[in-house]
Amino acid sequence: MDAWVWWLIAAVGLLIPLVITAMPELGMLAIGAGAGSLTAALGGGPVAQVAVFAIVSTALILVVRPVARRMRAERPELASGVDALKGQRAVVLERVDESGGRVKIGGEVWSARALDSGEAYEPGSRVDVVEIDGATAVVM
Repeated sequence: MDAWVWWLIAAVGLLIPLVITAMPELGMLAIGAGAGSLTAALGGGPVAQVAVFAIVSTALILVVRPVARRMRAERPELASGVDALKGQRAVVLERVDESGGRVKIGGEVWSARALDSGEAYEPGSRVDVVEIDGATAVVM
């Protein structure tokens, strides 16, 4: 069998554990093996094939890995569910005080209570959702 076929077998052999383990380094090594296969197909000797494999794999690991890490660290966290309601503006539908009331948050009607026991909000006023306590929005 030609050398380029062995390099392709090595590349596929590296892609299989990549799929199973999700380790991106294996994918970079598989690309390096593909580059070694291309070198062999173009007539490069064994030393050139191994050198191309080593250079391409090392370059990918040294360049792509830090970029991927940085992108993962800078990714903003997306709030979902009730966590997404914190900080939202709400409109008071029924008077809200420490004992209860109703507000409309993003098109949904929620039971609500005031954060401060001495505060009361009249219908039509705008309030901020501080937290969600069970099925009750705590507002101020």
